[in-house]
Amino acid sequence: MQPPTHSLPFFVNQRYACTATSVLLVVRSKFKCTGNVLLSNLARSERLTNFGSLHVTSEKFYIEACGDANDVLVIDRVSMEMTLAGFRDIPLSGVTKSICGIMGTIRLVAGMYLIVIIKKRKVGNLFGHTVWKAVEFDLLSYKKTVLHLTENQMQDNKTFLSMITSVLNTDGFYFCTDYDLTHTQQRLANTSPDFQEMSLLERADQRFVWNGSLLRDFLAQPELHKFVFPVIHGFIMMKPCSINGKIFEWILISRRSCFRAGVRYYVRGIDSEGHAANFVETEQIVQYSNGRASFVQTRGSMPFFWSQRPNLKYKPKPQISSTTNHLDGFQRHFDSQVLIYGKQVILNLVNQKGSELPLEQTFAKLVNSMESGMIKYIAFDFHKECSKMRWHRLQLLVDAVAEMQDEFGYFMLSSDGKVVVQQTGVFRSNCMDCLDRTNVVQSLLARRALQSQLQRMGVLHVGQKIEEQAEFEKIYKNAWADNANACAKQYAGTGALKTDFTRTGRRTQWGLVMDGWNSMIRYYKNNFSDGFRQDSIDLFLGNYSVDEMEILTPLQLQKDWKFLTLPIIMLVAFSMCIILTCMTAETVAYVLFWAVAGVVTATVILLNGKEFVNVPKLVQKEKMD
Repeated sequence: MQPPTHSLPFFVNQRYACTATSVLLVVRSKFKCTGNVLLSNLARSERLTNFGSLHVTSEKFYIEACGDANDVLVIDRVSMEMTLAGFRDIPLSGVTKSICGIMGTIRLVAGMYLIVIIKKRKVGNLFGHTVWKAVEFDLLSYKKTVLHLTENQMQDNKTFLSMITSVLNTDGFYFCTDYDLTHTQQRLANTSPDFQEMSLLERADQRFVWNGSLLRDFLAQPELHKFVFPVIHGFIMMKPCSINGKIFEWILISRRSCFRAGVRYYVRGIDSEGHAANFVETEQIVQYSNGRASFVQTRGSMPFFWSQRPNLKYKPKPQISSTTNHLDGFQRHFDSQVLIYGKQVILNLVNQKGSELPLEQTFAKLVNSMESGMIKYIAFDFHKECSKMRWHRLQLLVDAVAEMQDEFGYFMLSSDGKVVVQQTGVFRSNCMDCLDRTNVVQSLLARRALQSQLQRMGVLHVGQKIEEQAEFEKIYKNAWADNANACAKQYAGTGALKTDFTRTGRRTQWGLVMDGWNSMIRYYKNNFSDGFRQDSIDLFLGNYSVDEMEILTPLQLQKDWKFLTLPIIMLVAFSMCIILTCMTAETVAYVLFWAVAGVVTATVILLNGKEFVNVPKLVQKEKMD
């Protein structure tokens, strides 16, 4: 079997340009080293990136890194040139503030902005390296004033700033200044000394570097790499746990891809390069007595060309493109997945009836047309099998794939740093959103892998089950439920559904109520605010670039008269109905008139729903199709 690069060195995935159709350049190399060499070289290769102070003067930004007695990063606010200087070059004048790191730079209408992390929270220690969560940011303009802008330009700049702030305020940005969070344990354990000598920025897996576009200017100057680091988006949980008196570290990391990133209904399927929407790599790690093990799963939108644009209906009908060659993008996607992770077992959890059925059938047909021994397709109608609170039937799926999971195995490193086993394939799970149903199934498969790992490490005794360890089981379920909520908020705008089952192992009436509430919030956001969220993500990731010289930006495009007029008429009509109903009986004819006017207007709005939802204004046509 062809070994996956998940178990081979994964050098640099570098994405150049900042459009949705930019080319992904992947450079790989096949060198090997043991885990002990990996740890020593990791510690040696990383340059200092713990930040101290940012000094702001009218002409320049001076950024110093704690403990680095030699270099200070100097950014000229006029020429935008970035150079190195010494501490003696920092002027006494100006404003000084503490920062936790540099997120990057971005050009808006008013010019360049420096984005810095000003508040962080410690998540835990990963093999001796501190992992941080970025919780507060600041945007600093290179320009001292915006008086050179027209009124329209000022408004556009204000909107662009609110977009960037919107993304930064989305929970889930993590970083480490001296360890690579973008790669799995298996990829890191199979790299060359040359790879480990690279800076974090150079060797990071660009699929998961959310500030990659913001760091383009730094990437071009290797001497500046020590001042920046990759920031991932997703979820990280690190917890010391105890079973049978043996203390081990249990870690859950979800890395959200920045390729074809976006919000629920505006980004589905794949793009021409084979990047799937809402692609997330989730790694579960356990460390005990200097040994470690990990188990990796992936999730992502069904990898062909389909869309589900919001139109005011609770559940818009999915549309499969009839003009695109699905097999080409499908092949690109799975060629990449097999190269990185090895064999693929697809767990398609969508309904096998109604509007979801054509999607399931298309997926199955495309897998069959590839005729690849590296890909296996399993359809499991989650809602049908688990209807009427029959959640125990999920065990049918777990049992069905048990043999394949045993074949794939997991990655394990012994206490002396030697690779014991490697994971040779992954489960790629999906539902419609790759959120609620997907997370439930992933948590069950991860528990089964952990059961084997802990037994092999000597933490669990023969015959013991994780489910019987009440204290750890509570930690495990809550962490996976938190993971579900984080991924759901980032993609759909609300917490996940079905988390009561993930937390307790059973469905509850209160859980159903909360699912209903979250579904209502999703409906509102998907129809009336997700266009702005999609624009925000595209701007942040560099899929849209602001041109300072552009007089008319897409933000200034106005809706036609129907967008405001019809909703106002409908509101007035129903308001009159209510008012007249409370009056005397002689108003019956008036009530009927306004009721008919309200119903007719509401019908017209629903029939033309796509014209009344909040749509993206910046996004390229390819992403919208």
